[in-house]
Amino acid sequence: MPTPAFPTLTDATPAALCVLASGSSGNCSVLLRRSERGVRGTLIDAGLSPRRTRRLLAQRGTPLRSIDEILLTHLDSDHFHAGWMRELDRGVGDLRATLLVHERHAKRLASIATPPQRTEYFDDTIHISGARVDAALLSHDQLGVAAFRFDFDGGENASLGFATDVGRPTDELVTRLHGVSTLAIESNYCPVLQRESPRPGFLKARIMGGSGHLSNEQCARTVKRIVPRERVVLLHLSRQCNTPERASAAHLGEHYETTVTDQHRSTGWIPISAALGAAPPLPAPLMLETLPLFGERQRSDRSCR
Repeated sequence: MPTPAFPTLTDATPAALCVLASGSSGNCSVLLRRSERGVRGTLIDAGLSPRRTRRLLAQRGTPLRSIDEILLTHLDSDHFHAGWMRELDRGVGDLRATLLVHERHAKRLASIATPPQRTEYFDDTIHISGARVDAALLSHDQLGVAAFRFDFDGGENASLGFATDVGRPTDELVTRLHGVSTLAIESNYCPVLQRESPRPGFLKARIMGGSGHLSNEQCARTVKRIVPRERVVLLHLSRQCNTPERASAAHLGEHYETTVTDQHRSTGWIPISAALGAAPPLPAPLMLETLPLFGERQRSDRSCR
């Protein structure tokens, strides 16, 4: 398998994203950006085994020694593989990354194993080489999930929004990520397929009840309010209750490019460029942040068939 071209980073395109895998069996993305120390990388989530992650990074010309941080949205096993605790603790080979965990998740991390020595906890702002990262804790199960906005040095308005497992769309999510040049956001399920699936009722209620995942339609409505300038990357599609065609259909005819991620195939390098033009105005506040379990039936049936 040939190695995909390493991204060329410039003032106009100071960063690039590759989603190595996205889905219920493991989530991991690599973000490269220019900095005073050269091209540096961050893993956003580490839900794949260290061995598989190394292999996928090598296929993309990205050595593990270029990864400075492993930044976690939350600690579900499909977003943080327990094998990384041992790797980080031992500092195996060329692995010298710092584990970045939201302070709300500190006790959960300690319940998995003793946190590695190179562990730091964040609340709302993180500074990494070549970028400022603003975090927002959003609804997902009991402890919540962190969504991120990256603003990159050296590229005016070059920014990335990253939100997965966010439970429900909120004004805080829209405001934090508004006007980013590239938006990576989950589009987890089609409500029709979810309701018709053989999954138990409690699981459907968890996913659709405002603390689980975004549907295709919720994703599309949220994207319209965030107004990304250039690109949208659809994350975390359910294998049982969604398809790439259903997820992307809600974005047909929009002004941005759309990339649909996959559990078993990595994306190419997605450039994160400086956005042109004036920033779009912030949308009006949401009237309701939580939809009832079956509240999308009438609107969603037609779009998901």
